[in-house]
Amino acid sequence: MKAIFSAVQLGHKPKRYLSKGKMVHYPDQPERVRRLLQGVRKAELSIHAARSFSDSMYESVHSARYVDFLKNGFDEWEKLEDSYEEMMPAVRPAPGPITYSPHIIGRAGWHLSDFSCPIVSDSWKVIKASADTALTAASAVAAGEKSAYALCRPPGHHAQHERAGGFCYLNNAALAAAHLRKTYDRVSILDIDVHHGNGTQQIFYHRDDVQTVSIHADPNEFYPFYQGYEAQKGIKQGEGFNHNIVVPVKADDLAWMTGLEKALTLVSDYRSGALVLSLGLDTHEKDPLNGGAVTTTAFAEMAAMISNLNLPTVIIQEGGYLTPFLGDNLASFLIGFEHGQ
Repeated sequence: MKAIFSAVQLGHKPKRYLSKGKMVHYPDQPERVRRLLQGVRKAELSIHAARSFSDSMYESVHSARYVDFLKNGFDEWEKLEDSYEEMMPAVRPAPGPITYSPHIIGRAGWHLSDFSCPIVSDSWKVIKASADTALTAASAVAAGEKSAYALCRPPGHHAQHERAGGFCYLNNAALAAAHLRKTYDRVSILDIDVHHGNGTQQIFYHRDDVQTVSIHADPNEFYPFYQGYEAQKGIKQGEGFNHNIVVPVKADDLAWMTGLEKALTLVSDYRSGALVLSLGLDTHEKDPLNGGAVTTTAFAEMAAMISNLNLPTVIIQEGGYLTPFLGDNLASFLIGFEHGQ
């Protein structure tokens, strides 16, 4: 299996994150990448540089005005009198008749759904590098590779059609799936991050050619709170092709593997030609977000179960935050996946 990576992603260094009313240090730190790379090397994967793709590629799942905001919005923000070095939302659209605002403060509120996605001067090049990493891995699989791992940072599965959220700006898994659709009639996205992939759900909620399956901690008690419920099954052509499998917060290996068995049955029954896996390592028992209680050994077992689907697979890195175990968790998963093959 190839690992795809761009060192540009180390440059993502926002300073602030609003947590429970307090400004705290940003959890998605560059050190995450270094530890994930240790895991890649431990699994003995070859590391390949990400290619650069045209910005128009991102419009396969995102709106043109959203891509333009991510690319150029900070330049407008910076010109505001007394603006801070990080762009964050000050107002947000409320339910009812609304109009897209041309003002940068209005656009920031429209496109940034929470306080976890500040935009700084060099954000675009890092966001682009993460998306291009996913697209490079998808291109490799579309060209005949059995599997590829994309070390993406920032992650992507909370990013909606034109809204950032949950540390995510462009939806890397959705971009990979859209790219694979050029080769395969049907694609499944399986999300095993501790959080629901609400952005992925929203992007494909009306479609039947991309199946979305997410296993995640109960949204009654855990981010993103508003999406991820079992009753959310898709609309129009997409009805019945979105599946949410809820496990308790701090669920253990058994609960996650039981959920995974259900998910794999759904993927198998869909008969897709390829799989995109949103890999979150934040289900681990020592992850600082405290949403799961999965052990390092269980990552290998879950990986082997997924590998046994025998589908061309793009593995997209989502969450998994700073612990001494992060590299070992990734290595456990990657080794387990390759042994399963």
